[in-house]
Amino acid sequence: MQLPLIRTSSSDSHPGGRSALTCRFRCGDACFHEAPNTSANQYVGDVIAGALSRRSMMRAAAVVTVAGAAGTALAQPAAAAQQSAGVGAATHKPGAAKGARGLRFTAVAPNTADTVTVPDGYRQNVVIRWGEPILRGAPAFDPEKQTAAAQAGQFGYNNDFLALLPLPGERGRQVLVANHEYTDEVLMFRGYDAAHPTREQVEIGWAAHGLSVVVVEGDRRSGKLTAVSRHSLNRRITATTEFRLTGPAAGSDLLKTSADPTGRKVLGTLNNCAGGTTPWGTTLHGEENFNQYFANASRATDKRYGIGTGATERKWERFDKRFDVAQEPNEVHRFGYVVELDPYDPHSTPRKHTALGRFKHEGATVRLTHDGRPVVYSGDDERFDYMYKFVGSKRMKHGTSRAVREHNLSLLDEGTLYVARLTGDSPAIEIDGTGKLPSDGEFDGSGEWIPLATATAKGAVSHVEGMTADEVFVFTRLAGDKVGATKMDRPEDIEPNPHTGKVYVALTNNTNRGIGTNAPADEANPRNANKHGHVLELTERWNRADSTRFAWSLFLVAGDPNDPATYFAGFPKDKVSQISCPDNVAFDPHGNLWISTDGAQLGSHDGLFGVATKGERRGELKQFLTMPIGAETCGPVVQDRRVLVAVQHPGEINGATVEKPASTWPDGPGKIVRPSVVAVWRADGDDIGV
Repeated sequence: MQLPLIRTSSSDSHPGGRSALTCRFRCGDACFHEAPNTSANQYVGDVIAGALSRRSMMRAAAVVTVAGAAGTALAQPAAAAQQSAGVGAATHKPGAAKGARGLRFTAVAPNTADTVTVPDGYRQNVVIRWGEPILRGAPAFDPEKQTAAAQAGQFGYNNDFLALLPLPGERGRQVLVANHEYTDEVLMFRGYDAAHPTREQVEIGWAAHGLSVVVVEGDRRSGKLTAVSRHSLNRRITATTEFRLTGPAAGSDLLKTSADPTGRKVLGTLNNCAGGTTPWGTTLHGEENFNQYFANASRATDKRYGIGTGATERKWERFDKRFDVAQEPNEVHRFGYVVELDPYDPHSTPRKHTALGRFKHEGATVRLTHDGRPVVYSGDDERFDYMYKFVGSKRMKHGTSRAVREHNLSLLDEGTLYVARLTGDSPAIEIDGTGKLPSDGEFDGSGEWIPLATATAKGAVSHVEGMTADEVFVFTRLAGDKVGATKMDRPEDIEPNPHTGKVYVALTNNTNRGIGTNAPADEANPRNANKHGHVLELTERWNRADSTRFAWSLFLVAGDPNDPATYFAGFPKDKVSQISCPDNVAFDPHGNLWISTDGAQLGSHDGLFGVATKGERRGELKQFLTMPIGAETCGPVVQDRRVLVAVQHPGEINGATVEKPASTWPDGPGKIVRPSVVAVWRADGDDIGV
């Protein structure tokens, strides 16, 4: 018998729609602490609340005939047969649905089902679950007898970012790389005592963090994807794996500890959220809420990064002094970077790139300049924090030799780190935070990338008055404060469209915007007490990735389409799915933007959505799938014939435990709830959404 849906009351839910349990283990209750950014910098804040721009209305009139041809409303419930993995036959050809190419499926209706719900005519399977063995010698998963040694050879917990890379020479196989953001001990261990965790539980937590590399194989008769256990490329990276610190801050006194007097070697990676792939065949992983793992902080720099003054939730500092800032003040400076991994070399040492700055990296996505230099975009996922860009100075080389790979692995160590400042094009007096449109009828403007520091082979130079280059790269948030960067509403995934070069920024929410003494509204973000979030579209000047100027405009303002404050790039709002709290973004082969959500506040579960970015259907947004109870949608990968999602923290509802689960996904009643990766494909074997 399936358990009833456990709903959180207003007293135990947190801002942004997350459960209290998620906030507790994922980010250390960040929303319930003072925002770390107390600078007086301009706030990208609250302006659209109530109407479409004149341009939007004209576009809506132009597309209404096309949209009307869709016939029935987009939101149709998926057949119950398609809600179970690999069960049920298509009732019609899914490509018959109207929409932009790549989005021709019948949109999934909002729901609260304890399953992954997919469109009519689509199938799914669980690719890999937490605890499944991937290394030689790793035992089968047994939640009642789990050990740290076993977990170190098994797929980690709370999968987030996903990458699927080609595997030359092995037909039908690809390399799956997954982030494991954090652990939720109350859902991992029966009878867990949060005040007194055992050493074994702590070490299992260390082993469940990090990254997994696992070869996967596609079924030639369907889109089903399965893990190839014990493949020679399979690998686990954990909280105790050795990493190299590279780039301008490597070796700095700020990074030296008693265990590593060189300041160049660090153990582990923590809270890896989103990431990216590189044109040279590696993966990038952003260390996000690393602050929550460190105890007993006291410095102003620690406060700016949200590091607490007391004990941590998991109590790791009791078992390793490096997590106690009072004993090892510099260890915390060695987290908060972009990690680079070579998934084709299981013996390589992964790197932390200090040149990309230290902050709560939601991810890192790459675009090449016209002459082959890397440009990396990354958001700092914190209320009122900033957007960043790194422009490399070395050109990528082509080839597969060891020398070429070593060269390309150094591309992110030399270049200039920038932070964004956005300016609206309407008089400030017209932006009052009420949602009243400015007189020009639009919300858009211009922006600049402000240089913070430049790293070269001969050394690094700071562009921030009063800060050394080392300080800029280690205390990057403070550098952004000093140069007047624009405060944003939790900038998460930032990704350039490979078809157009336009850059899309997911801003998840910020319920504190414009409240009390918090920063007031300006033209780029749409609403006060912003609980649904929005998506910005940036266009670099001359469409050059290395430009220091850009234009910006509002692409989506999330929420209930019936709310006049919402906006879907001018597309008729009665023809779109509802969306709340955009988080990760990706692109399909047709240039459509796919958006996963985190903490949706519209009464339904989180999901994955596709939206057209060009043509007469620009702004047409359709829901592709929904998550089980308590789960967040992560890591979307959209290929021609397969969509991959990471189902993160299923069952993570306040009050849930191993003994009293809130979800029975993915294996049904009597089984422990397990974060997992899911593949979705068309039952007829054709391309997604065409």
